[in-house]
Amino acid sequence: MNTNPSAPVTLSVKNIQKSFGDHHVLKGISLDAKEGDVISILGASGSGKSTFLRCLNLLETPDDGSVSLAGEELKMKRRRDGRQQPADRRQVDRIRSQLGMVFQSFNLWSHMTVLDNLIEGPLRVLKRNRAEAVEEAEMLLAKVGMADKRGHYPAHLSGGQQQRVAIARALAMHPKVMLFDEPTSALDPELVGEVLRVMRSLADEGRTMLVVTHEMGFARHVSNRVMFLHEGRVDLDGTSQEVFGEQKSERFRQFVSSHQDRAAH
Repeated sequence: MNTNPSAPVTLSVKNIQKSFGDHHVLKGISLDAKEGDVISILGASGSGKSTFLRCLNLLETPDDGSVSLAGEELKMKRRRDGRQQPADRRQVDRIRSQLGMVFQSFNLWSHMTVLDNLIEGPLRVLKRNRAEAVEEAEMLLAKVGMADKRGHYPAHLSGGQQQRVAIARALAMHPKVMLFDEPTSALDPELVGEVLRVMRSLADEGRTMLVVTHEMGFARHVSNRVMFLHEGRVDLDGTSQEVFGEQKSERFRQFVSSHQDRAAH
């Protein structure tokens, strides 16, 4: 986790706007993530959290705004309707490969073994040597506690095991930033801890991470920064101590209270 205020900015996002039809989902969100930052993005359902994350690697194309990774800005051009579209698909593919995305639904390739899931990207996108890719994949599987499952297929794994494999697969691409979209929300409660432990270890290593989550303990104790979105805007943004401290908004108080109530049942 970053404690260095002079750390370089890895991901810079300015004024991201996104609408679906008449529904204005994102209303000008900006964020600078420095190297080693762990930023938790909180908000009620429908506040725009997941859409924002998907705009960062162009799984959704923002209607306006800019995204820069390690100083390189994604090139966009205007369509006739005034909205943006990528100007260079090869640049999109290259930058996307440097943003490791972990989805709530795991998104592993079901027809591939755990090991093959990890080496597919390095072989095809990074053009790695197969022996090197396999060696690194086995190291990453050991790191997330899944070394003994290398020959298994996803269907034979629990949800928590699949998510740990998904994290290892994202790491195999040597991403500059890890993006987590509610990585524990599809898991049974008893499996949440094993995934959060892996994420905490990545934070301890100094990985730059943006985490859309409802896990208040992770946001409070692992993140060095918290953003709270409300109806497509940034309602609060600060250190975890600031955001969870006494100066929080009434909306945020209600949000935290509702999640504590849910955790208690």
